[in-house]
Amino acid sequence: MRRGRGRHVGFISREPTMSPNLPPPIAAISKAVKRRGATLALNGLDLMIRPGQCVALLGPNGAGKSTSVALLTGRLRPDAGEASLLGGDPRDLAARGRMGVMLQEAGLPRTLSVREQIDLFRGYYRKPRPTDEIVRLAGLEGLERRRCGALSGGQQRRVQFALAIAGKPDFLVLDEPTTGMDIDARRALWSAVRAEIARGCAVLLTTHHLDEAEALADRIVVIDHGQAIADGTPEAIKSRVSGVAIRCRSRLSDAELSGLARVTGVSRDGGRVTLLTTSAPATLRELLARDETVDDLTVAGASLEDAVTRLVGTQRQAEAA
Repeated sequence: MRRGRGRHVGFISREPTMSPNLPPPIAAISKAVKRRGATLALNGLDLMIRPGQCVALLGPNGAGKSTSVALLTGRLRPDAGEASLLGGDPRDLAARGRMGVMLQEAGLPRTLSVREQIDLFRGYYRKPRPTDEIVRLAGLEGLERRRCGALSGGQQRRVQFALAIAGKPDFLVLDEPTTGMDIDARRALWSAVRAEIARGCAVLLTTHHLDEAEALADRIVVIDHGQAIADGTPEAIKSRVSGVAIRCRSRLSDAELSGLARVTGVSRDGGRVTLLTTSAPATLRELLARDETVDDLTVAGASLEDAVTRLVGTQRQAEAA
Protein backbone atom coordinates (compact mmCIF):
# COMPACT_ATOMS: atom_id res chain seq x y z
CA MET A 1 0.00 0.00 0.00
CA ARG A 2 1.33 3.39 -0.96
CA ARG A 3 0.52 6.32 1.26
CA GLY A 4 1.56 9.86 0.61
CA ARG A 5 0.76 13.13 2.20
CA GLY A 6 -1.63 15.22 0.16
CA ARG A 7 -3.01 12.33 -1.90
CA HIS A 8 -6.72 12.78 -1.26
CA VAL A 9 -9.77 11.51 -3.05
CA GLY A 10 -13.03 13.45 -2.94
CA PHE A 11 -12.69 16.98 -1.64
CA ILE A 12 -11.61 19.19 1.18
CA SER A 13 -13.69 22.35 1.52
CA ARG A 14 -12.33 24.13 4.55
CA GLU A 15 -13.71 27.32 6.02
CA PRO A 16 -11.97 30.51 4.91
CA THR A 17 -9.09 31.37 7.19
CA MET A 18 -8.09 34.84 6.00
CA SER A 19 -11.34 36.76 6.54
CA PRO A 20 -10.86 39.60 9.05
CA ASN A 21 -14.44 39.03 10.27
CA LEU A 22 -13.72 35.57 11.65
CA PRO A 23 -12.86 35.30 15.36
CA PRO A 24 -9.55 33.61 16.23
CA PRO A 25 -9.79 29.87 16.77
CA ILE A 26 -10.37 28.47 20.25
CA ALA A 27 -8.48 25.26 19.42
CA ALA A 28 -6.27 24.35 16.49
CA ILE A 29 -3.99 21.65 15.15
CA SER A 30 -1.55 22.66 12.40
CA LYS A 31 0.37 20.15 10.27
CA ALA A 32 0.43 17.78 13.25
CA VAL A 33 2.45 14.58 13.04
CA LYS A 34 2.27 12.02 15.82
CA ARG A 35 3.56 8.47 16.10
CA ARG A 36 2.18 6.06 18.67
CA GLY A 37 4.67 3.24 18.75
CA ALA A 38 5.15 2.00 15.20
CA THR A 39 1.88 3.59 14.04
CA LEU A 40 1.74 6.98 12.32
CA ALA A 41 -1.41 8.20 14.06
CA LEU A 42 -1.42 11.71 12.58
CA ASN A 43 0.15 12.61 9.26
CA GLY A 44 0.08 16.39 8.80
CA LEU A 45 -3.43 16.98 10.16
CA ASP A 46 -4.93 20.48 10.16
CA LEU A 47 -7.97 21.21 12.33
CA MET A 48 -9.43 24.52 13.51
CA ILE A 49 -12.42 25.20 15.79
CA ARG A 50 -13.80 28.70 16.34
CA PRO A 51 -16.12 30.10 19.05
CA GLY A 52 -19.73 29.00 18.68
CA GLN A 53 -18.78 26.23 16.27
CA CYS A 54 -19.30 22.48 16.63
CA VAL A 55 -16.90 20.35 14.61
CA ALA A 56 -17.53 16.61 14.37
CA LEU A 57 -14.40 14.55 13.83
CA LEU A 58 -15.42 11.36 12.02
CA GLY A 59 -13.59 8.36 10.61
CA PRO A 60 -13.00 4.64 11.09
CA ASN A 61 -11.33 3.14 14.17
CA GLY A 62 -7.62 3.95 14.09
CA ALA A 63 -8.09 7.01 11.88
CA GLY A 64 -6.48 9.38 14.42
CA LYS A 65 -9.51 10.80 16.24
CA SER A 66 -8.37 9.88 19.75
CA THR A 67 -4.86 11.17 19.07
CA SER A 68 -6.28 14.49 17.85
CA VAL A 69 -8.32 14.81 21.04
CA ALA A 70 -5.25 13.96 23.14
CA LEU A 71 -3.24 16.74 21.45
CA LEU A 72 -5.91 19.38 21.99
CA THR A 73 -6.44 18.40 25.64
CA GLY A 74 -2.70 18.44 26.39
CA ARG A 75 -2.37 14.73 27.12
CA LEU A 76 0.01 14.29 24.18
CA ARG A 77 2.39 16.58 22.30
CA PRO A 78 2.83 16.43 18.51
CA ASP A 79 6.12 15.08 17.17
CA ALA A 80 5.95 17.81 14.53
CA GLY A 81 3.54 20.67 13.84
CA GLU A 82 1.56 22.47 16.51
CA ALA A 83 -1.46 22.13 18.78
CA SER A 84 -2.90 25.21 20.47
CA LEU A 85 -5.69 25.97 22.91
CA LEU A 86 -6.90 29.54 23.40
CA GLY A 87 -3.80 30.74 21.60
CA GLY A 88 -1.35 28.88 23.84
CA ASP A 89 -0.08 25.48 24.88
CA PRO A 90 -2.91 23.01 25.66
CA ARG A 91 -0.91 21.93 28.75
CA ASP A 92 -1.07 25.45 30.23
CA LEU A 93 -3.18 25.37 33.40
CA ALA A 94 -4.96 28.63 32.66
CA ALA A 95 -6.05 27.37 29.24
CA ARG A 96 -7.09 23.98 30.60
CA GLY A 97 -9.23 25.73 33.20
CA ARG A 98 -11.37 27.05 30.33
CA MET A 99 -11.87 23.60 28.80
CA GLY A 100 -14.40 20.88 29.61
CA VAL A 101 -13.72 17.28 28.61
CA MET A 102 -16.02 14.26 28.44
CA LEU A 103 -13.90 11.27 27.51
CA GLN A 104 -15.30 7.89 26.55
CA GLU A 105 -13.09 5.92 28.95
CA ALA A 106 -13.53 8.19 31.99
CA GLY A 107 -14.80 6.66 35.24
CA LEU A 108 -16.49 7.99 38.38
CA PRO A 109 -15.78 7.32 42.07
CA ARG A 110 -18.38 4.76 43.12
CA THR A 111 -18.94 5.97 46.69
CA LEU A 112 -19.64 9.66 46.05
CA SER A 113 -23.17 10.87 45.38
CA VAL A 114 -23.94 12.72 42.16
CA ARG A 115 -24.14 16.06 44.00
CA GLU A 116 -20.94 15.38 45.95
CA GLN A 117 -19.09 14.60 42.73
CA ILE A 118 -20.37 17.75 41.02
CA ASP A 119 -19.54 19.94 44.05
CA LEU A 120 -16.05 18.44 44.20
CA PHE A 121 -15.46 19.15 40.52
CA ARG A 122 -16.81 22.69 40.76
CA GLY A 123 -14.02 23.41 43.22
CA TYR A 124 -11.45 23.08 40.44
CA TYR A 125 -12.74 26.25 38.70
CA ARG A 126 -12.49 29.92 39.63
CA LYS A 127 -16.03 30.76 38.45
CA PRO A 128 -18.00 27.52 38.26
CA ARG A 129 -21.65 27.17 37.35
CA PRO A 130 -24.10 26.82 40.25
CA THR A 131 -24.68 23.18 41.17
CA ASP A 132 -28.42 23.33 40.51
CA GLU A 133 -27.80 24.72 37.03
CA ILE A 134 -25.34 21.92 36.25
CA VAL A 135 -27.81 19.30 37.49
CA ARG A 136 -30.56 20.77 35.30
CA LEU A 137 -28.44 21.06 32.15
CA ALA A 138 -27.24 17.47 32.51
CA GLY A 139 -30.73 16.09 33.17
CA LEU A 140 -29.82 14.76 36.62
CA GLU A 141 -32.82 16.01 38.59
CA GLY A 142 -33.86 13.37 41.11
CA LEU A 143 -30.49 11.62 40.99
CA GLU A 144 -28.48 14.07 43.11
CA ARG A 145 -28.27 11.84 46.20
CA ARG A 146 -27.66 8.57 44.37
CA ARG A 147 -24.15 7.13 44.59
CA CYS A 148 -22.30 7.14 41.27
CA GLY A 149 -21.65 3.39 41.59
CA ALA A 150 -25.41 2.74 41.57
CA LEU A 151 -26.04 4.62 38.30
CA SER A 152 -26.74 3.01 34.95
CA GLY A 153 -24.25 3.49 32.13
CA GLY A 154 -26.35 6.22 30.54
CA GLN A 155 -26.77 8.02 33.87
CA GLN A 156 -23.02 7.92 34.45
CA ARG A 157 -22.50 9.54 31.05
CA ARG A 158 -24.86 12.34 32.11
CA VAL A 159 -22.77 12.89 35.25
CA GLN A 160 -19.63 13.02 33.10
CA PHE A 161 -21.31 15.64 30.92
CA ALA A 162 -22.19 17.60 34.08
CA LEU A 163 -18.53 17.61 35.10
CA ALA A 164 -17.47 18.73 31.61
CA ILE A 165 -19.72 21.81 31.74
CA ALA A 166 -19.16 22.61 35.44
CA GLY A 167 -16.66 25.38 34.67
CA LYS A 168 -18.76 26.98 31.89
CA PRO A 169 -16.03 26.11 29.36
CA ASP A 170 -14.99 28.01 26.27
CA PHE A 171 -13.94 24.72 24.66
CA LEU A 172 -15.91 21.51 25.17
CA VAL A 173 -14.61 18.10 24.05
CA LEU A 174 -17.27 15.38 23.73
CA ASP A 175 -15.92 11.90 23.01
CA GLU A 176 -18.82 9.52 22.25
CA PRO A 177 -21.02 11.50 24.65
CA THR A 178 -24.30 9.56 24.38
CA THR A 179 -23.00 6.00 24.68
CA GLY A 180 -25.47 4.01 26.79
CA MET A 181 -28.17 6.70 26.78
CA ASP A 182 -31.77 6.11 25.76
CA ILE A 183 -33.26 8.27 23.03
CA ASP A 184 -34.85 10.80 25.41
CA ALA A 185 -31.57 11.30 27.28
CA ARG A 186 -29.69 11.66 23.98
CA ARG A 187 -32.02 14.38 22.76
CA ALA A 188 -31.85 16.19 26.10
CA LEU A 189 -28.04 16.19 25.93
CA TRP A 190 -28.17 17.46 22.34
CA SER A 191 -30.31 20.35 23.54
CA ALA A 192 -27.81 21.16 26.29
CA VAL A 193 -24.91 21.07 23.81
CA ARG A 194 -26.76 23.41 21.46
CA ALA A 195 -27.19 25.84 24.35
CA GLU A 196 -23.42 25.75 24.98
CA ILE A 197 -22.76 26.44 21.29
CA ALA A 198 -25.30 29.30 21.29
CA ARG A 199 -23.44 31.10 24.09
CA GLY A 200 -20.19 30.90 22.07
CA CYS A 201 -18.59 27.68 23.32
CA ALA A 202 -16.50 25.79 20.75
CA VAL A 203 -17.26 22.07 20.64
CA LEU A 204 -15.24 19.14 19.31
CA LEU A 205 -17.40 16.03 18.90
CA THR A 206 -16.36 12.47 18.13
CA THR A 207 -19.17 9.96 17.72
CA HIS A 208 -20.12 6.73 15.99
CA HIS A 209 -23.73 7.95 15.88
CA LEU A 210 -23.71 9.90 12.65
CA ASP A 211 -27.25 11.19 13.25
CA GLU A 212 -25.72 12.87 16.31
CA ALA A 213 -23.01 14.50 14.20
CA GLU A 214 -25.62 15.71 11.73
CA ALA A 215 -27.84 17.05 14.54
CA LEU A 216 -25.09 19.03 16.29
CA ALA A 217 -22.21 19.85 13.94
CA ASP A 218 -21.99 22.72 11.50
CA ARG A 219 -18.73 21.25 10.17
CA ILE A 220 -17.75 17.65 9.56
CA VAL A 221 -14.08 16.65 9.28
CA VAL A 222 -13.53 13.12 7.99
CA ILE A 223 -10.09 11.69 8.72
CA ASP A 224 -8.35 8.45 7.80
CA HIS A 225 -4.74 7.39 8.40
CA GLY A 226 -4.21 10.64 10.29
CA GLN A 227 -5.15 12.92 7.40
CA ALA A 228 -8.24 14.99 6.65
CA ILE A 229 -9.93 13.57 3.54
CA ALA A 230 -13.04 15.79 3.67
CA ASP A 231 -14.02 18.96 5.51
CA GLY A 232 -17.33 20.75 5.06
CA THR A 233 -20.90 21.12 6.22
CA PRO A 234 -22.99 17.94 6.63
CA GLU A 235 -24.84 18.86 3.44
CA ALA A 236 -21.59 19.32 1.53
CA ILE A 237 -20.26 15.97 2.73
CA LYS A 238 -23.47 14.18 1.72
CA SER A 239 -23.42 15.83 -1.70
CA ARG A 240 -20.19 13.98 -2.52
CA VAL A 241 -22.01 10.67 -2.90
CA SER A 242 -24.84 9.61 -5.16
CA GLY A 243 -28.18 10.90 -3.95
CA VAL A 244 -30.03 7.61 -3.37
CA ALA A 245 -29.29 4.62 -1.14
CA ILE A 246 -30.91 1.23 -1.70
CA ARG A 247 -30.69 -1.09 1.30
CA CYS A 248 -31.61 -4.76 1.07
CA ARG A 249 -30.60 -8.37 1.62
CA SER A 250 -29.30 -10.03 -1.54
CA ARG A 251 -27.49 -13.21 -2.47
CA LEU A 252 -25.41 -11.35 -5.07
CA SER A 253 -21.74 -10.78 -4.37
CA ASP A 254 -20.27 -7.32 -3.90
CA ALA A 255 -18.70 -7.54 -7.34
CA GLU A 256 -22.05 -8.41 -8.91
CA LEU A 257 -23.79 -5.62 -7.02
CA SER A 258 -21.12 -3.12 -8.06
CA GLY A 259 -21.83 -4.00 -11.68
CA LEU A 260 -25.52 -3.15 -11.51
CA ALA A 261 -26.76 -0.19 -13.53
CA ARG A 262 -25.87 3.25 -12.09
CA VAL A 263 -24.37 1.85 -8.86
CA THR A 264 -21.49 3.97 -7.52
CA GLY A 265 -20.82 2.28 -4.17
CA VAL A 266 -21.49 -0.91 -2.22
CA SER A 267 -21.12 -1.47 1.53
CA ARG A 268 -22.33 -4.09 4.01
CA ASP A 269 -23.54 -4.02 7.59
CA GLY A 270 -24.05 -7.58 8.77
CA GLY A 271 -26.26 -9.31 6.23
CA ARG A 272 -27.64 -6.09 4.79
CA VAL A 273 -26.13 -4.30 1.82
CA THR A 274 -26.28 -0.61 0.87
CA LEU A 275 -26.10 0.39 -2.79
CA LEU A 276 -25.42 4.02 -3.67
CA THR A 277 -26.87 4.86 -7.05
CA THR A 278 -27.52 7.76 -9.38
CA SER A 279 -30.81 6.18 -10.52
CA ALA A 280 -32.86 4.04 -8.16
CA PRO A 281 -35.29 2.80 -10.86
CA ALA A 282 -32.47 1.62 -13.15
CA THR A 283 -30.63 -0.12 -10.32
CA LEU A 284 -33.78 -1.72 -8.89
CA ARG A 285 -34.89 -3.12 -12.26
CA GLU A 286 -31.58 -4.88 -12.74
CA LEU A 287 -31.26 -5.98 -9.10
CA LEU A 288 -34.71 -7.63 -9.05
CA ALA A 289 -34.11 -9.23 -12.45
CA ARG A 290 -30.87 -10.84 -11.26
CA ASP A 291 -31.94 -11.81 -7.74
CA GLU A 292 -35.53 -12.83 -7.07
CA THR A 293 -34.67 -13.47 -3.39
CA VAL A 294 -34.13 -9.77 -2.57
CA ASP A 295 -35.66 -8.97 0.82
CA ASP A 296 -35.84 -6.18 3.44
CA LEU A 297 -35.72 -3.53 0.71
CA THR A 298 -35.77 0.21 1.39
CA VAL A 299 -34.94 3.23 -0.76
CA ALA A 300 -33.96 6.58 0.78
CA GLY A 301 -31.70 9.55 0.29
CA ALA A 302 -28.02 8.93 0.97
CA SER A 303 -27.16 9.58 4.63
CA LEU A 304 -24.11 11.10 6.25
CA GLU A 305 -23.04 7.58 7.18
CA ASP A 306 -23.27 6.54 3.50
CA ALA A 307 -21.13 9.53 2.55
CA VAL A 308 -18.43 8.91 5.17
CA THR A 309 -18.26 5.19 4.31
CA ARG A 310 -17.95 6.01 0.62
CA LEU A 311 -15.28 8.70 1.13
CA VAL A 312 -13.12 6.44 3.31
CA GLY A 313 -13.52 3.50 0.93
CA THR A 314 -12.60 5.59 -2.11
CA GLN A 315 -9.56 7.03 -0.31
CA ARG A 316 -8.29 3.56 0.62
CA GLN A 317 -8.79 2.25 -2.92
CA ALA A 318 -6.69 5.15 -4.21
CA GLU A 319 -3.96 4.49 -1.64
CA ALA A 320 -3.82 0.82 -2.61
CA ALA A 321 -3.64 1.56 -6.34
